[in-house]
Amino acid sequence: MVILRHILLSVLLWTMAAATASQPVRTAIFDPTIKTLQVEVAGVQSDPAVMIMDSDDRLTISFDQLADDRRYMRCSLTHCDPLWRPDNLTPVEYTSLNEDYIEDYALSGPTMVRYVNYRFSLPTQRLTLPISGNYLLRVYDESDPDSTLLQVAFCVLDPKLRVAPSVTSRTDIDYNDAHQQLSVALYPGDVRIADPPSELAVVVSQNGRPDTEVVLTTPMLITSDCITYSGNRGLIFPAGNEYRRMETVSVNYPSMHVEGVDFIDPFYHATLYTDEPRNTDHYLYDRTQHGRFRIREYNSDDSDTEADYLLTHFTLDLPYQPEADIYIDGYFTNHRFDPEWRMIYNPASGRYELTALLKQGAYNYQYLLVPKGSERGLTSPIEGDLYQTVNEYFIRVYYRPTGSRYYQLIGAGSVTSGL
Repeated sequence: MVILRHILLSVLLWTMAAATASQPVRTAIFDPTIKTLQVEVAGVQSDPAVMIMDSDDRLTISFDQLADDRRYMRCSLTHCDPLWRPDNLTPVEYTSLNEDYIEDYALSGPTMVRYVNYRFSLPTQRLTLPISGNYLLRVYDESDPDSTLLQVAFCVLDPKLRVAPSVTSRTDIDYNDAHQQLSVALYPGDVRIADPPSELAVVVSQNGRPDTEVVLTTPMLITSDCITYSGNRGLIFPAGNEYRRMETVSVNYPSMHVEGVDFIDPFYHATLYTDEPRNTDHYLYDRTQHGRFRIREYNSDDSDTEADYLLTHFTLDLPYQPEADIYIDGYFTNHRFDPEWRMIYNPASGRYELTALLKQGAYNYQYLLVPKGSERGLTSPIEGDLYQTVNEYFIRVYYRPTGSRYYQLIGAGSVTSGL
């Protein structure tokens, strides 16, 4: 039975999570046996994770490998530009010894799906972070160092200027309708920025989604003590809708938005209630976590190793969309449009369906429509765009003075809409 379980699991995973032809930057998983990647700073899950330079902040990553025994893994760092493209610095300029071992692991408890939970924290004696900016942490098998298993995008912040963002639903293209518009004011203080358009890059994202990011280089107004970005079409975002929620905290009874839980050897199955498009509904506030998830088994003292994996069945009652793909989006998908998270249309039921192997917990999710050839997901066709929606906007300010070889991260701030 154990052998059969592993064979079925292997086939299922390679079918669901076929690797993409390229390996784009940002937080991502490239090995289909690795699941449930979590990134936290001081116990707070965020994307991107931001550490304060020369502070007590520690970045912790954890993940599972579906296996019976541990794998010997190592990790290394790469310093990057504002969009996490590797820059021209050599490792000796941004860390000590650019390799470390992932040695903190624990085997899963009496679960139907066997896995090994790994945990690793930065900085270490070997992986120091002496300069600010963007970093990629790459994890690989020590027997195959050229093959990346997963990578984590994070930031080190040297707070030299103050970021003061604001958000409104009274935008330059509509008024209390379908969009939200930001303004960003920077107060450099003692930082001497000679030429803001060429030395600064301001990156703004919505709910941690890389596909929504915009990069601002031209301020609207520059004074002796303030640099302002406003009246910019790039700062107008579709408002979206509150995230949907579901929970699989128990295998004994259905939890939130779960129609039924069944054991079909060798897996537990969680069938969710069929989701409907909300693009014609009125706004309804729901206090969500803006796409985040938490691993939890309701009767466990350590959910990291005692929560099981369930085949979770999503269904969306939506007509076939020949010119677009439908994806599930949330932090648990790493906000990526990978084959693993693409809904498949079932002509027999007239609905989109997806089965994903998810660890027990509480999940936020939404459905995004991605037109063929596009790299940006649209909320309006399925979720709707409602100006009242509570969204998190995160702003990062990068500084590369003339003659410098890398971008420093000197400011960061956030603002929440609809509150």
